Amino acid sequence: MHQLGYAASPAVLQYLKAAKDYGLSPETVLLENQIDPELLNNNVKRISGEEFQQLIQYLIEKTQDPCFGLKTSRYVQAGSYSVLGYMVMNCKSLKEALHKTPVYERLVGDMGTTEFKTLENGDTEMRWFCNYPDAEVRRHMIGNVLGSWVNFARFLVDRPDGNPRKIYFEFEQPDSRSILQYQSMFRCPIYFNAPFSCIIIDENLIQLPMRQPDERLLKTLENHADILMADISDKQPLPMQTKNVIRGLLLEGIPRKEMVARRLGLTERTLQRRLQQFDCSYQQILDEIRQDQAKELLMQTELSIQDIAAKLGFSEPRSFHRSFKNWLGLTPGEYREQAQKKG
Repeated sequence: MHQLGYAASPAVLQYLKAAKDYGLSPETVLLENQIDPELLNNNVKRISGEEFQQLIQYLIEKTQDPCFGLKTSRYVQAGSYSVLGYMVMNCKSLKEALHKTPVYERLVGDMGTTEFKTLENGDTEMRWFCNYPDAEVRRHMIGNVLGSWVNFARFLVDRPDGNPRKIYFEFEQPDSRSILQYQSMFRCPIYFNAPFSCIIIDENLIQLPMRQPDERLLKTLENHADILMADISDKQPLPMQTKNVIRGLLLEGIPRKEMVARRLGLTERTLQRRLQQFDCSYQQILDEIRQDQAKELLMQTELSIQDIAAKLGFSEPRSFHRSFKNWLGLTPGEYREQAQKKG
């Protein structure tokens, strides 16, 4: 079973194009990772997430470049996002284009999930949560995704000078030479050791019109994408389906297992049994999401720890305190204090 889902060939090809800059042959790279070289000539072919993670590990080792993932974002083009890329090109504005991403991003693969949030000043916060467990692969993949978003958005609105307001990365600050690479790419304030990775987009920038919007073509592409999505949803690993449903229900409070199972068309017992086949449980998935939410609320809000505990569905602050320390080795108060010092 593939716990990491799948990656579409266009996403893989972006990394392989960058690999050529380091003298690496795409055919050789694929063969040495036991991946069918036919991937190079087949835009609908997919590989497992485990294979993709292994491939990126291989490229990191071969290139010995701490900014390899970031540099792959230079090769982004409409085809890099499969049908989604061509859909967004035909939207009316950058805002409409970007909001297609969470809906159709699984056409590109199961590498992560995107969430949007409108801030009080009108800016847009676009977050990306990577699904891959390998820390080094995550760092390079996050650099690829956020860099690709920025480069593709500049192309879509024909604004090479269109820069984000801020960038946040969840990984540690790299060396000074690497930081120069990040600054050259994003041309905006960049922060590391953040609770999540995201781009803050200026309210005026996100309202910019696209080069050549075509509403009729967009509708045709959406119909095609919906058919593809229906097929992909059935094949997405159950842990990822479960995580997506929980995130979607969080606005209504911490969802009960039976509620999530019902959304997935399963009984509660069947959901638990099938998750066990992936060596995980509903509680593990819920705790992972709770951990992400807790870090965000402690860093980004002034809510009391008692209020955060209640918001995350803990029966009492003591339970939240105990769980948080098990997750990160720090109490919620200690984590907030450290975050405030870094900010």
